[in-house]
Amino acid sequence: MTQLITTQLVTLDQNLGDSPADVIRVLAGKVAAAGRASEVEGLFTDAFAREQKTATGVPGGIAIPHCRSAAVTEPALAMARLSHKVDFGAKDGPADLIFFIAAPDGADQEHLKLLSKLARSLIKKDFTAALRAASSPEEIVDLVDGAIGDAPSTSEAGNGGRGVVGHREAGTTPIAGEAAAASAPKRIVAVTACPTGIAHTYMAADSLVAAAKEMGVDLQVETQGSSGAKPLDPAVIAAADAVIFAVDVDVRGKERFAGKPVINAPVKRGIDEPAKMVQEALAAADDPHARRVPHFGAEEQAERQAEESSEHIGQKLKRALLTGVSYMIPFVAGGGLLIALGFLLGGYDITAVADKVVLENNLFNLPEGGLSIYLGAVAFKIGALSIGFLVPALAGYIAYGIADRPGIAPGFTAGAVAGFMGAGFLGGLVGGLLAGVVAHWIGTWQVPRWLRGLMPVVIIPLLASIVASGLMFLVLGGPIKNLTVALNTWLSGMTGASAVVLGIILGLMMCFDLGGPVNKVAYSFAVAGLGAGAVANQAPWQIMATVMAAGMVPPLAMALATVLDKKRFSLAERENGKAAWLLGASFISEGAIPFAAADPLRVIPASMVGGALTGALCMATGVTSQAPHGGIFVFFAIGNLAMFVISILAGTVVSALIVVALKRWAVRKPVEAEPVPVTASV
Repeated sequence: MTQLITTQLVTLDQNLGDSPADVIRVLAGKVAAAGRASEVEGLFTDAFAREQKTATGVPGGIAIPHCRSAAVTEPALAMARLSHKVDFGAKDGPADLIFFIAAPDGADQEHLKLLSKLARSLIKKDFTAALRAASSPEEIVDLVDGAIGDAPSTSEAGNGGRGVVGHREAGTTPIAGEAAAASAPKRIVAVTACPTGIAHTYMAADSLVAAAKEMGVDLQVETQGSSGAKPLDPAVIAAADAVIFAVDVDVRGKERFAGKPVINAPVKRGIDEPAKMVQEALAAADDPHARRVPHFGAEEQAERQAEESSEHIGQKLKRALLTGVSYMIPFVAGGGLLIALGFLLGGYDITAVADKVVLENNLFNLPEGGLSIYLGAVAFKIGALSIGFLVPALAGYIAYGIADRPGIAPGFTAGAVAGFMGAGFLGGLVGGLLAGVVAHWIGTWQVPRWLRGLMPVVIIPLLASIVASGLMFLVLGGPIKNLTVALNTWLSGMTGASAVVLGIILGLMMCFDLGGPVNKVAYSFAVAGLGAGAVANQAPWQIMATVMAAGMVPPLAMALATVLDKKRFSLAERENGKAAWLLGASFISEGAIPFAAADPLRVIPASMVGGALTGALCMATGVTSQAPHGGIFVFFAIGNLAMFVISILAGTVVSALIVVALKRWAVRKPVEAEPVPVTASV
């Protein structure tokens, strides 16, 4: 295994500057000069970004800046003993002992365990005293090697690396009944976790264990860090009087602690104020009104219902419509892909013969044209039947979103009526809303107790179906049908400039909020009209292709931008960029959300420009898609595949270049624009 620290990585009794940025930059240079990093700037950017999230100063005049970085080629530990102390955010003042931990993105578990063990050693006063007394880099290296080569620390021994009872000796095994013999001390369990999972996670764990030991408290810690985590024994959790969460990230498996009094705090507080946190946990254990870890399920349901009760009519309407669309999509997705597969196997003429082929032929009696025609007919017919559920499913689940289960039957019925009358997806929208509103209203009636059991299964579906479907037949169906025909005629006749304008609008909508309401409106419009597409009327297929292509641009563009100029992106963003390649290729626009959330004023406008370009190119060149989802992986359902790919590439490149340019020249924070002074040579 590569030695983590060498004399080349040790700096003693020098002034490295006045700020954490100065010190980190010098130590990043040391790591690069030692051949452990490919570049100084990328490593500095990642480390300083981590420092800005949570200060790395800890009590005792120590700071542990650390990061994972793609610039790091080998795990490294750079140490500096400063002649001029620098404030790293510790409560007890500036630091003079600095340990810079640089780990590669894919650091192996053994190295990470060594780094975490070093972090734990730094809370030991005799170790830090020896570091301050060392007279040469060689002594520092020997001390550090000794610290990371010793037997497991107290918090690891006997507990699989997850922490131990605070007052047990290292390596001992708990004896049955020893708690009773020790006058039944209070029991506390804790979880520590930080974003990087290298230093703070383990230092907080050891600090809490040490504080609990001094107070005679039985405490066990689960460290959810980068060197692995073994969950606490369920029996230990069940016996605990309280829980401490010293975390900067979500607790994995939080439901295990449901009902326990809880103290929540950032992980750094577990290092700075461990005794106070243990005291607060003891107080919470004796307080019947203390905050507790929620019982997941019932409480979340109650919270959701409370949120829904406070929604205004626009929010409720949007939620119901999106519910209908989300439940409708599987019918359209499966159906669209099967229809595309039918065309692939049987040709576009399969539409005229599919019914006859599937009824009169089988695998042992193949039609003229052979197995390909037969399988094409079967695939096409299954897809067509699936697409036939588009409008009823849309209406049924819109009604469900309004009135819950009693609304499903009247909604499906109203949707079927809309389809029968030729009112299309617009009729389904109206029918579903009618059925849901009527079913919800009937559900508020005060009826005798003996009738209540019949309401959701008989009375509500019957009356809501009569009202909603009756109105569709008698009043609304005809006008909605005429509107649908006019809309289809308009779309079918769109060519040239008008088609390009529609493509631009759809592209802008898809990239405006990356899966939000505006994006969903454009997507719902495309999916809902997909069933009306045909060889003779390919406008709905063109709209679907435009929407899908434009929606692929933002994540792909962000992924490309992190490659073109990775210095402008944090480590977390570069990691998200790697995932965004696949998300974008799969048409999951939400892959760009982490970038937009961190920098909306640059990411969203850049995405919209690229999306608009892609939308315009798709509509101008007649690209079609019979699949509502899947991105490039449903290539067999794409018409004019070459232009589909070219359009996406064009939008992706444009958006990536714009976002890089904005990050480079449109400075958001003045402090970030100032060059960081370097006061020591590297």
